[in-house]
Amino acid sequence: MSKQEQGQKKSPPDWLFFVLGIVLASAFGFWLTPTILYAEKTQPMDFSHKVHMEQVSDGCASCHTFREDGSFTGIPAVANCQECHSEEAMGDNIENPKHREAERILAEEYIAKGKPIAWDVYSGQPDCVFFSHVAHVKNAELECATCHGTHGETDNLRPYEYNRLTGYSRDIWGRSLLGLGGPPERMKMDDCAACHRENGVRDACFVCHK
Repeated sequence: MSKQEQGQKKSPPDWLFFVLGIVLASAFGFWLTPTILYAEKTQPMDFSHKVHMEQVSDGCASCHTFREDGSFTGIPAVANCQECHSEEAMGDNIENPKHREAERILAEEYIAKGKPIAWDVYSGQPDCVFFSHVAHVKNAELECATCHGTHGETDNLRPYEYNRLTGYSRDIWGRSLLGLGGPPERMKMDDCAACHRENGVRDACFVCHK
C-alpha cells in the first residue's frame, strides 16, 4: 500500500467537519445571543429588601399594600417612604456605604424634590396581561416567594435586563435561553396555566387577557 493511500485512509470523513461546525456554531450562538438580545441598565438607586424586612412587622405587605377596593398598589410611592424617611438623610447611622448612598439619593433627589422613583420592574408583564395580586395573595394565600423567589431577601438590586426587541423584562422568559425552568426563575404564561391546572382553577384565555 502506498503512502498516499495510507494518508487518504487516515483522513477524517467530510461529515465530521460538518457536525463539528454545527456544534461550534451552536455553542457560539448560545453564548452570543443573550448579549445581542438583552440589554441591561441600573436602577435609579440601590435598595435593600433585607434591611427593610428586618425592620417591618408585616413582611412584604408592610410596603406592598392593597387598596380598599382590593387593587394592588405595587411598588410604594415616595410618599410611603416618607413614613420612615425624611428630606434629611440618616447619614452616619448607616454603616453600609452602599446603603448610605442610597439613603442620600432618596432624601436629596426624591423626597426633597417630590419626584417619583422610576423603578424598572423585574416582574413587569406585557400590557395585554391582567394579573390580580388580591386573587393570588389574599384568596389563594400564595406566598410572595412563589413567584418572586428570594427577591425579598436581597441586599442590593441587580441590573435590570430587558429584551431589546420587546422591551420586556428578562425575568419573564427566564435566565435559560431555551425558556426552561419555572417560577420563580421565570414568569411565562405556561407557568401560570400549569399552576391553575394543578390547583383546579380556570385557565381560559380571558382569565388573564382582558
